[in-house]
Amino acid sequence: MKMITALVRPSKIDAVKSALVALEIIGMTVSDARGFGRQKGQVERYRGNEFTVDFLPKSKVIVVVTDDKVKPAIEAITQAARTGEIGDGKIFVTPVEETIRIRTGERGEIAL
Repeated sequence: MKMITALVRPSKIDAVKSALVALEIIGMTVSDARGFGRQKGQVERYRGNEFTVDFLPKSKVIVVVTDDKVKPAIEAITQAARTGEIGDGKIFVTPVEETIRIRTGERGEIAL
């Protein structure tokens, strides 16, 4: 099992959700995040004044999938979130040692 963490533009979160649901990946956690990458924030102008936005809004999507769904999930997220511009986001994949469903005590892939 792997945990996929994707940081994407907030405007792309519905497209990412739809793409994952189409792959029958239904359990996901979504939260608001702020950060920056290579663009190091950006300079904005408002009423003639310049100010720097250090942290840009992002949405963080976390899903845990079986090993056979890792590549399709990454491809689906990439296609759904891509605009081709700086700031599209990042995807991180990490191993998951154990999954436990609290309600039933089930363990492993069946608990997903």
